[in-house]
Amino acid sequence: MGKKKKMNYSGIGGQAVLEGIMMKNREQYAVAVRKPNGEIEVEVEHYVGIAHGSKLLNLPFIRGIFQFVDSLILGMRSLNYSASFYEEEAEQEKTKKNGKASDRILSALMMIVSLALAIGIFMVLPYFITSLFEEYIRSASFLAMIEGVLRILIFVCYVLSISLMKDIRRLYCYHGAEHKCINCIEKGRPLTVKNVMRSSRQHKRCGTSFLLFVMLVSVVLFFFIRVENPVYRVLLRIALIPVIAGISYEIIRLAGRSSNILVRIISAPGMWLQRLTTREPDESMVEVAIAAVEAVFDWKAYLYEAFGYEVDDSWLKDDEEQAEDEDDDVVDGDGVSD
Repeated sequence: MGKKKKMNYSGIGGQAVLEGIMMKNREQYAVAVRKPNGEIEVEVEHYVGIAHGSKLLNLPFIRGIFQFVDSLILGMRSLNYSASFYEEEAEQEKTKKNGKASDRILSALMMIVSLALAIGIFMVLPYFITSLFEEYIRSASFLAMIEGVLRILIFVCYVLSISLMKDIRRLYCYHGAEHKCINCIEKGRPLTVKNVMRSSRQHKRCGTSFLLFVMLVSVVLFFFIRVENPVYRVLLRIALIPVIAGISYEIIRLAGRSSNILVRIISAPGMWLQRLTTREPDESMVEVAIAAVEAVFDWKAYLYEAFGYEVDDSWLKDDEEQAEDEDDDVVDGDGVSD
């Protein structure tokens, strides 16, 4: 079997949903959900993106804006699909009658409201809190630093507070299963339950890391870009969000394709924060994640191309048994030491 120490970028990414996982590979995505009766339901769809075919997607810092919007749209669709399995029968019947057009309108409204709340809480609120100290602190630079620290603290407190909710903790388990699957593949291991379970639940291309980069990049931009008028200050914070998203996307994109020391240092805070937003999944959750991956990604072909070896069914069976005896390969349940 070929070398498995080097991580290789696979191009797949995903998201945890209600009792399931969404996995995306290029223009195809799959949502796998563990239904109330215990069965795994998998739906495969195509999503081409709002700027599909545009040359803008090749421009650094610009492409990140479209990728961010696409991730919001796709994430909302996937969540709505997974939630449909756990609605009351009457609500399900109502949804069927309303049709897809109404669903899309409702999803769009929910996304707009959610985005507005996020902007208000994480971008505007820290400024208003900091502005209360303008009479006592004359240094604009110091005030900008205080605002930045407040923004990061609010974000971390938000992550901590929602992690106390039972449903969110379970969602975080599926989040961990998603990361473990991708890490398993990109580390060169066959996609089996045992191999996934012993893989790391942290990944440098995680959305949690992206959001933390958004907070950090905003601190830097707001420190150097200033206006005097209070109204313009608020508008500036809102107007710069696409710029912040574009820069953050390039950082997270680089992190997913490189493992040099500088990238590891930059990625460290996000990897630490993922200890809060991911939890160790059980094997049934991993089975759902594997189902989502296999619906859109030929991991056997990928292992052959990236690591130079073929995987057959008999080998998989032997590897599954061997994985049970390789306890020395696991580090604290959070990472894998090769």
